[in-house]
Amino acid sequence: MILMKDIVRDGHPALRKKTSNMTFPLSAADQQLAADLLEYVINSQDDEMVEMYKIRPGIGIAAPQVNEDKRMFAIYLIDEEDKEVSFVAVNPKIISHSVEKTYISSGEGCLSVDEVIEGYVPRYTRITATGFHPDGTAFKMRLKGLTAIAFQHELDHLNGVMFYDHINKVNPFADIPDAVPYDRV
Repeated sequence: MILMKDIVRDGHPALRKKTSNMTFPLSAADQQLAADLLEYVINSQDDEMVEMYKIRPGIGIAAPQVNEDKRMFAIYLIDEEDKEVSFVAVNPKIISHSVEKTYISSGEGCLSVDEVIEGYVPRYTRITATGFHPDGTAFKMRLKGLTAIAFQHELDHLNGVMFYDHINKVNPFADIPDAVPYDRV
């Protein structure tokens, strides 16, 4: 089980490295990592688990956040239509995206960043993504809203990019052209 002590913090070199593609079939260790990443985000949204294990809530976690050079992340959330979104993405890519952008008006956070960093993080409103499930089956998903935002945040981790890299350094709350705020968080 992944605990807060296992999550590397801002400044750790693993967070700034582009991860390596994974090959299939995944090793037993990589399959376990996939399961552990998903287990963390599920547990982190359960108040009892948060209290018992002193973990921080999150909707996504990427392998580099646990110091693994693997192109993999897990997402677990309840979307705008109150549907459960739960998956592990291996070797994910965004193959197309909307022109329209969005941002979470209260800002983004990260399990690897302990302090609050204020500002708007521009993201595409809708994306089409491809990749693989841990069992090797391919997927193609059309994502919007919070799921699209989370996918982009986690994909950034696989490329050594932190959410605050996208924030306007001069004016963190500057209007973002062609953007509509996302407020359901």
